[in-house]
Amino acid sequence: MRRASEFDGSKIDALFADLDQGSGPGAAVGIAIGGKPVYRKGYGLASMELPVVLSPSIRMRIGSTTKHFTALAYMLLCEEGKAGIDDPLGKYLPELNPVTHTVTTRQLMTNTSGLRDTCDIRVHLQGKMGRRATRADLVSLYRDIDDVHAVPGSAWIYNNGGWVLLTAVIERLTGQPFEEAMLSRIFEPLGMNDTLVRAWDNDFIPNSATPHTLNSEGGLERLFWDLDFAGAGTIASTVDDMLRWCANMEAHVVGNAATWAAIKTPQVLPNGASTCYGLGLFNGRYRGVDILHHPGGYTGCGSQLIKVPAAGLDVVGLANSDGANCIGLAYSILDATLPNLDPIKKSVAGSIATGVFRSPATGRIAHLFANEGQQVIAIDAMELPFERNEAGVLWPTVESGHFRRAVTLIGDSDKPSALHLSDFGVADELLQVRSDEGPAAAAIVGHYRSDSTGTEVEIAVSGGDSLLRSTGRFGSIQYRLERLMGGVWQATTLEAAAPHRVVLAFEDAGRGFHFSAFATRSLPFKRVD
Repeated sequence: MRRASEFDGSKIDALFADLDQGSGPGAAVGIAIGGKPVYRKGYGLASMELPVVLSPSIRMRIGSTTKHFTALAYMLLCEEGKAGIDDPLGKYLPELNPVTHTVTTRQLMTNTSGLRDTCDIRVHLQGKMGRRATRADLVSLYRDIDDVHAVPGSAWIYNNGGWVLLTAVIERLTGQPFEEAMLSRIFEPLGMNDTLVRAWDNDFIPNSATPHTLNSEGGLERLFWDLDFAGAGTIASTVDDMLRWCANMEAHVVGNAATWAAIKTPQVLPNGASTCYGLGLFNGRYRGVDILHHPGGYTGCGSQLIKVPAAGLDVVGLANSDGANCIGLAYSILDATLPNLDPIKKSVAGSIATGVFRSPATGRIAHLFANEGQQVIAIDAMELPFERNEAGVLWPTVESGHFRRAVTLIGDSDKPSALHLSDFGVADELLQVRSDEGPAAAAIVGHYRSDSTGTEVEIAVSGGDSLLRSTGRFGSIQYRLERLMGGVWQATTLEAAAPHRVVLAFEDAGRGFHFSAFATRSLPFKRVD
């Protein structure tokens, strides 16, 4: 059913009033209706060091919004008969570990490969900065990693490393570096003349905004990661070029109708559940309206792309600070532009549940706690705000709704005895971790190793703090450890800029632990001292 849209530029201006200043970074936004731009503006500074205002024609990183561009690049090879959407990875990268060989390119593009994520391993176990990790380096880790998160095709697990693998496939099939393949096959034909693949940040690219990263003290820093995310997240673009991209998603200049239908169609798991994720693109529903979208994050940057096909509405937001809420602002634009939306669902009042839970089957860990009166659930250390619906089920709030997770509390609503977790259609049962479980704090001190990832971990006590240092071939990273409950410990990075958390579950005798993070599930480490 077609939907009307009502555009009022003054309403959009009001949404960005807080960013409309000349003292800090900001964002640029573009809106198109029927493929025609109707709004293009920038707010805030392109760099805090220069009196230059952001504009829709200034380059910024789009982060993971890159993914469906990469999917299109591979699908163009399928159109040419050079590849198939369900080709096994072993056909193109036979030198990698056998666990990768039967994974299909479709599974890479739908985040259902089940493979471990080498980007996540680098960031959380070897540091964001250190020795530069090229895309070839990240691919080479798959020669040694001999286990998987899940059976390929059985579960949706976000995986930047899978997109780096797809990049390697594209480079082998085209005989070109990824940068050149994207330029000649996609950017130039679409007239996206200010768009490029930017692997690193330590060079100088004209017409580029500076990224601004929030640190733990509330200040801003310039921080560059020393790893190449390749097809997972290295495109830099402008609002104007992104609107051209949105237009091509409907009026196809690059990619035929069958290709774009495949990109937009959600993957269905063997259990019949939809992941609501196509080839690098989320399918969602906002206030009764179907949307296609993908957010992107990068150090000091943020992005959001939303299409409302029934209204012919395209919304693009790019920010040069990771403090700007691109996702929330984009949804606010839908509120201001689409009449007769369904009412905003009100969260049902209820107590905030607390506790630590672990799955006997998968090792996944959930930590429930309160933050400024909001229910927060950290699943494998990834913290999201949740709210309760009429049935008492906890769901991520609207801005995090693309993470299709639902948590049902079992037993007492304040101190449940167990949880039922539905994660992108896959069910898991997590049991309460008791305070008397796990080894004593002194027993976890020691030296541990993950052979498959080549990572060494040293746990020591210094000044009364339990500290963890993890070292691998690309660098090292330090954490401060805090026991959550029993044998479950939370680790927080000591770095001031862009700090993050991971979680460890120790065996009773302290013989080892399982490490979990945003895209790493229960990676085993064994004591070696």
